[in-house]
Amino acid sequence: MDKSPSDTLRLEFKEDVALTEMMRLRVSSLQKSGQKRQDGERLLLPYEAVYRLDFPTQELGFSRWHFSLSGRGRVTVTGICQLWTPDLTHLMTRQLLEPIGTFWRNADDPDELPLKFLEADMQEFGERIAELAKVRKVMYFLLACKDGAEAANLSCSVEFTPGK
Repeated sequence: MDKSPSDTLRLEFKEDVALTEMMRLRVSSLQKSGQKRQDGERLLLPYEAVYRLDFPTQELGFSRWHFSLSGRGRVTVTGICQLWTPDLTHLMTRQLLEPIGTFWRNADDPDELPLKFLEADMQEFGERIAELAKVRKVMYFLLACKDGAEAANLSCSVEFTPGK
């Protein structure tokens, strides 16, 4: 979390390693036992991980996204409306928010070319996050790295203006 001189608050997406591992164990357990997922359950895919944003204050106005990715690939960010409890209830598809955020750089794009994204979706997504921050201290997200993108090569944060 960085406080910039222009009175904005920048919150960094942080991987929740324990929750990601717990969700991977759920997939592994189902595979080993030959069971099927619950109706409507959303299982973690191999290229996905759970990230979180921690809100130090609840009154935030969305300002802008900060996203960097070295190399090529596509990263999608999906918000989760579920507030996880210690028993880590299963993730259900109905708990995934829309729109999702997608950033990408094509294989033939030069490295210095800025990442591409759908501006209207990212604006709406940022505003949804600010709205949920009014009633949350933490929010969870699925980040999926595809088409050559790697989590080690990405940085994602959202900038807010406090008191909105």
